[in-house]
Amino acid sequence: MDRQTVGSANRGRLRVEVRNDGESAVVTPVGELDHHTADLLREPLEHCLDQGRSRLVVDCTQLEFCDSTGLNVLLGARLKADAAGGGVHLAGMLPVVARVFEITGAEAVFTVHESVESALAD
Repeated sequence: MDRQTVGSANRGRLRVEVRNDGESAVVTPVGELDHHTADLLREPLEHCLDQGRSRLVVDCTQLEFCDSTGLNVLLGARLKADAAGGGVHLAGMLPVVARVFEITGAEAVFTVHESVESALAD
């Protein structure tokens, strides 16, 4: 399996790591995703899409908080990935983050997995 670490970025309360795994880009936000940190996630998601990686797995196992701005970043990436024939798969959401997706109904437009492994296998 082709696993390659692409990079990481850090801005106070959020760190984002990106690695390639086969046909997928695995993007791991660590910390709090809000209007102050949203661009730190938006930039690598868009970079992956610009590089032809239209299947994105967002590893949410270390995402401690997500507000509406963060949700909009993920929705924007989903639209672009869908248009390119791919998709955005969310994996391992903590209950506090999953609740935001439930309340807004956004869970219905994403493919949600229990783990990164199951997202990569799908």
